[in-house]
Amino acid sequence: MTLETLLLLAAALFSTGLFGALTQQSVVMLMMGLELMLGGLIVAAAAVWHHIAPAGADGQVLIVLAVTVMAVEMAVGFAVVTALFRAQEIDMTDMAAELKE
Repeated sequence: MTLETLLLLAAALFSTGLFGALTQQSVVMLMMGLELMLGGLIVAAAAVWHHIAPAGADGQVLIVLAVTVMAVEMAVGFAVVTALFRAQEIDMTDMAAELKE
């Protein structure tokens, strides 16, 4: 795959995630949109890093670290959403905003 193809893929992932994050009111769908946006950024970073220094493993380690952090963040986010839903049956962002008051 060429750099342009990978950057187009990254832009498509980011755009889909941005659309999902801006249009969805479900907390789970919002989180999925954010994850797609982060996935697009990671694909772009990996593509650029491979284009700049294809022999170095530094970029690959950084990408694996970013994906690991993203997976942990998603697991914690789903645990919080599950706890909120079990405690007060809150699954929409509007209802979750009322928790501040």
